[in-house]
Amino acid sequence: MAKPKSAAATPVVWHVVRRSSIHSQGVFALRDIPPGTRILEYTGEKIGKRESERRANERLARAKVTGEAAVYIFNLNKRQDLDGSMKSNIARLLNHSCDPNCEAIQSRGRIWMTALRDIKKGEELTFNYGFDLENWSEHPCRCGTDRCIGFIAGEEYWGELKTILEDRAAIVRAKKKTEASAAKKTSAKKKSAAPAKKKKR
Repeated sequence: MAKPKSAAATPVVWHVVRRSSIHSQGVFALRDIPPGTRILEYTGEKIGKRESERRANERLARAKVTGEAAVYIFNLNKRQDLDGSMKSNIARLLNHSCDPNCEAIQSRGRIWMTALRDIKKGEELTFNYGFDLENWSEHPCRCGTDRCIGFIAGEEYWGELKTILEDRAAIVRAKKKTEASAAKKTSAKKKSAAPAKKKKR
């Protein structure tokens, strides 16, 4: 008598979607997740580089009007990118963090959101979006971690970004100092030009 076939193991669901304090919706750990776990796949449409650039520019232009900053396009290789904008791609909802607990790992043409460390149940799943410094000022970061640099950028660009921010801060300080000095001189001129008051006898 043939043995009955065993039922296929049910895949473990590691995540749940709910409101995020970082931005809009986010993805959270449904259970404790060990490091190295493939939590969920970043799925989407494979497109050529030219089409990828067209879609990205179109969405960025729309974002300036609507306030939406989502592009959802991942670099796959020299010829193709992955457009993950469809609603079925839950991984698109992972928010950026300057101190992430996940990373996006490519394996055989697929992208997996993978745990960098032990993640506790209820913790929001995040990864570093890896943006370059083009239009960096348009992408403020709200991750709220101790390592937050203030803007969404790949960590390899942080040194350059810190220099830019320090230079900007120095310009602002110098401008405020100049304005304060000018205001002080104007106030002194007004006092010297004011008519002397007659003393009461």
